[in-house]
Amino acid sequence: MAIRKYKPTSAGRRFQTVQTFDEITSVDPYKPLTEPLHRSGGRNNTGQQTSWWRGGGHKRRYRIIDF
Repeated sequence: MAIRKYKPTSAGRRFQTVQTFDEITSVDPYKPLTEPLHRSGGRNNTGQQTSWWRGGGHKRRYRIIDF
């Protein structure tokens, strides 16, 4: 695994290093083991907006863990 060094943007960030997991994980999840994650967007069963300031956002998927 490679070591990633952060730029010193603050005192706590200086000399900080972490390991990258490029060799271990893939970028995209395995599609057959995912399913859509439905969100209400602040709406009820009739489609009317019932909660303010909710909705939009990026499309998300649920990962099914296969042991």
